[in-house]
Amino acid sequence: MQVFIRVFPYVRRYPLLAFATLFCALMGTLMVVVFPAVTQQIVDQVIGKNRPELLLPLVGLGFAAFFAQNLLNSLRIIFNNHFEQHVIFDLRSELYAHIQKLPLHWFDNRATGDIMTRLIEDVTSVERVLIDGIEQGTVAILQILIVSALMMTYSPMLTLAALSPIPLLAAGALAYTLTARSRYRRQRKAVSELNSLLHDNIAGIRQIKTYTSEEREHIRFDATSNKVRKETLTVMRAWAFYQPGMEFLSSAGLLMVAGFGSSQVLGGRMEIGALVAFFVLVRYLYEPVGRLHQLNQIFQSGRAAGDRVFEIMDAETEEDEGAGALCEPIRGHVVYQNVSFSYDPKLPVLDDIQIEVPVGSMVALVGPTGAGKSTIVNLLVRFYEFTSGEITIDGVPLRSMSRRHLRHNIAVVTQESFLFNGTTAENLRIGKPDASEDEMWEALRAANAVDFIRRLPEGLHTPLGERGVKLSVGEKQRLSIARALLKNPPILILDEATASVDTSTEKLIQEALDHLMEKRTSFVIAHRLSTVR
Repeated sequence: MQVFIRVFPYVRRYPLLAFATLFCALMGTLMVVVFPAVTQQIVDQVIGKNRPELLLPLVGLGFAAFFAQNLLNSLRIIFNNHFEQHVIFDLRSELYAHIQKLPLHWFDNRATGDIMTRLIEDVTSVERVLIDGIEQGTVAILQILIVSALMMTYSPMLTLAALSPIPLLAAGALAYTLTARSRYRRQRKAVSELNSLLHDNIAGIRQIKTYTSEEREHIRFDATSNKVRKETLTVMRAWAFYQPGMEFLSSAGLLMVAGFGSSQVLGGRMEIGALVAFFVLVRYLYEPVGRLHQLNQIFQSGRAAGDRVFEIMDAETEEDEGAGALCEPIRGHVVYQNVSFSYDPKLPVLDDIQIEVPVGSMVALVGPTGAGKSTIVNLLVRFYEFTSGEITIDGVPLRSMSRRHLRHNIAVVTQESFLFNGTTAENLRIGKPDASEDEMWEALRAANAVDFIRRLPEGLHTPLGERGVKLSVGEKQRLSIARALLKNPPILILDEATASVDTSTEKLIQEALDHLMEKRTSFVIAHRLSTVR
């Protein structure tokens, strides 16, 4: 229940849509009282007392009631769909905003597919139980109360007979609810694992084909998919006993009404028209009871999904101690003073690092893989937090600066350039959102990237595919350099920026880097000193 209490504030943002939905639901529910009354009058008056003149008005009244009920249902569905889509949008938007504020180490231990499942599927499951649960649950309970009250006017004893299965139905629902949560959690986890595997395999399809591992990956996929199948069957197996069991108890109630009601008619204590009307009312009584059982299944699925959604929402975001600080212009004098860092307290990565880089100068960090070169610059960008010591820029402690201001003044060009699934211009404008086409061409020219961009079918407006798949490694690297040039930051980080290209491409990239490093404080990471020279 706590999960849905946390989601309720999102629902409260749209009171008019909520009121309109519930109003249509209530008025539509009230229409159910008309047909039993019409049925009784037709049996007792039209047939029993031979009054054919009443038939047409009674049929017209029933037709009007059904028309009004379905018109109200149509409006309810429209209002409800708008309502639920607003709530889904808000919850998903805030979840995404929260994900963007999480520290980098949070992502290090989580699969992308799992995060996507929570953001897309789990949010929808939470919303569905909340919106549909409130709306349909309210309608069902109202219908049960209204119909029960109307049944009491016909025969209190017959009403008690119809309600006799309710305690058993409630006990069955409680038993199902108490055991369902773990089943649904395992199912949601299995779906996330399948999405994660699928995401990795699609992203790595070239490696799969290169190593002819299609069959092995197919076996892995089938194994994970089989886990989803098993967990889903576990959920549905419980439902297979629960739902028919509840239907059986409802049917038993109908038989009790048939037997007891017939004895009432035979004893002259009830009109046959009243019994027929009562049968119609019993149908209207058990129909929402069955709907509540369906909602219980949705509720259990939504509760498991909600746990997963709020597990992310409860994750601690990056602290920004300098969020309110005055954003002074950064020149680029960087100092590391006795800086230490470790991912694991038992395994220190950096110990008592001291570096000073004057404004506009370059420092090279050279060493073997795993020596901590990238970690040093990751601390400067505050992807990770140093455990002791201090880092200053222009004499200002790093933690006294706003993260946004700090990162706005640093550009990073890595060995594996990441390009988004958009056009050339869209990828360039990540560095400067308001960049004009002239500015983009100027940056491309400085990055030795003009020629291959002009060869693209639509130039700056050519879609580059996922991760820039339509470009070579060297072309992606030069596009990343152009993006950094557009950003025009005072501090530059080059992390093995020429490690994955051939000699001729490296020369082009090196010329572009020379333009990029002019008058900037630059950190250059390499395995070999010759690369830096």
